[in-house]
Amino acid sequence: MNSNKPIRKLMVANRSEIAIRVFRAASELGITTVGIYAEQDQFSLHRFKADESYLVGLGLGPIQAYGQIDEIINVALETQVDAIHPGYGFLSENPDFANACSEANVRFIGPSPNTLQKLGDKVSAREVARSANVSTAPATG
Repeated sequence: MNSNKPIRKLMVANRSEIAIRVFRAASELGITTVGIYAEQDQFSLHRFKADESYLVGLGLGPIQAYGQIDEIINVALETQVDAIHPGYGFLSENPDFANACSEANVRFIGPSPNTLQKLGDKVSAREVARSANVSTAPATG
């Protein structure tokens, strides 16, 4: 994947206000936007703020729908996006999603899968901090 290639088309794998904010910023930069939505969000504003929007997780609740990694990657590939912004929550801290993006040759806007793996778990993150001689707050282990 060429991380120096300009982003011309961006998917936001999230909903509501966070998606709308990313769409606005992308639009100001001349980037075409792709949104996804769960059935329950079919009339949500973020669906209509994207240049294109696609249903994911048919028959699932929103939390499950926005977690459908394979389906989201398929939409990204079908729509030929250059990158995916995960927003926050849902997939933003999921190393499996970041890895799936990498394997599909779609840029993940966020930390690497390795970083998410190490720092996504609080116990693992404390171990990384200690190994780097960074002070940590006392904890119960």
